[in-house]
Amino acid sequence: MLLVLLFVLLFGLIALGVPVAISLAASSAIFLLIEGRVPEVVVIHRMVNGVDSFPLLAIPFFILAGNLMNAAGITERIFDFAKAIFGWMRGGLGHVNVGASVIFAGMSGAAVADAGGLGAIEIKAMRDANYDPGFAVGITAASSTIGPIIPPSLPMVIYGVVAGASIGQLFAAGFVPGVLMALALMAMIAIYARRRNYPVDQPFRFDVLGVTFLRAFLSLMTPVIIVGGILTGAFTPTEAAIAACVWAMFLGLVVYRTLSLKRFLRVSFDTIETTAVVLFIVAAATIFAWVLTSNRAPEHFAALILQVSDNPIIVLLLINLILLIVGCFMETVAAITILTPVLLPIAVKMGVDPVHFGVIMVLNLMIGLLTPPIGMVLYVLSRVSNIPFERCVAATAPFLVPLFIVLGLVTFIPALTMWLPTLIYR
Repeated sequence: MLLVLLFVLLFGLIALGVPVAISLAASSAIFLLIEGRVPEVVVIHRMVNGVDSFPLLAIPFFILAGNLMNAAGITERIFDFAKAIFGWMRGGLGHVNVGASVIFAGMSGAAVADAGGLGAIEIKAMRDANYDPGFAVGITAASSTIGPIIPPSLPMVIYGVVAGASIGQLFAAGFVPGVLMALALMAMIAIYARRRNYPVDQPFRFDVLGVTFLRAFLSLMTPVIIVGGILTGAFTPTEAAIAACVWAMFLGLVVYRTLSLKRFLRVSFDTIETTAVVLFIVAAATIFAWVLTSNRAPEHFAALILQVSDNPIIVLLLINLILLIVGCFMETVAAITILTPVLLPIAVKMGVDPVHFGVIMVLNLMIGLLTPPIGMVLYVLSRVSNIPFERCVAATAPFLVPLFIVLGLVTFIPALTMWLPTLIYR
């Protein structure tokens, strides 16, 4: 009965407009006061321990790397290179949008960074080419979800810390699903392009491809450094994030000379602000998750689900449904920290590898970024494109279809996720 009170307190505070992190910490503290089994200092102790983790250092450095790349104009070079590759296709700028997101995914690992950085460039280019603004926003929103699936990935770092899973294996596991997402979205773009008679944006030319490749070459080395270093064992994920920052600073300050001291300081302060928010959520969600586990909520929840069915397919469908619903209402970091201790034991009982389940969880929650009422990516693109939030929701809805198809494939065909980490690590 007290657990019901915990959730009532949490969602009541969120409904009143209290920030998610404060809602999590406050509801946990009130619950512990009412329960009276442990002293109040446990709240602070658990929150501090929640962020006292070396792998979590990867978060601020990946955030800084993404911000530096946006500020240094690296995203523009990536967009031009992707345009040279895909611009010859009908509806080419839509395909360019997806291709650029795949490349940028190997650098930042955050959907919001993709939407805010590449998104502004992509939407402007598509508008200038007379594409429907709704289509431009929809495909930009959908393609931004590829970022946290293809390595590196901030949500997978957090999942790996909470679940005790190998972050390197999680990164490897996300590669094939990320490519599948890109292919599925490009198939959707092809259907739109044929129905709406979208143009070919530019003919394919080897000289243009060569010029844009050379112009973007050093930028394209960023994912090679990050992903290659992690998969070969040269770097830990945290060290790879630091290397990405050093490389981005080198490109911005020395090679391209597009990163002034003033801009660097602004990017640094933005990174500190974002990191503080993320880690505060992690800390608050940690105490909330501890309250759940110490009161045996995972066991109660598992028993409840297994009462519905003990068929692995039905159970996985239920877990996906829960994650999709939670993704509509809760920030990704908090959702991962709270739900992993609850849902992972159920998934393991059904024979799902923790690494495979991590990809399933992150993919579900990335789809949640495209759905109201939270829909963080939609809010970012609404601001970037000056299109009302409601219209962004409507424009993005059709692109959820290919993402749901990929989610189904990833959930029920484990080999798509586990092939690469098994090949590299096991």
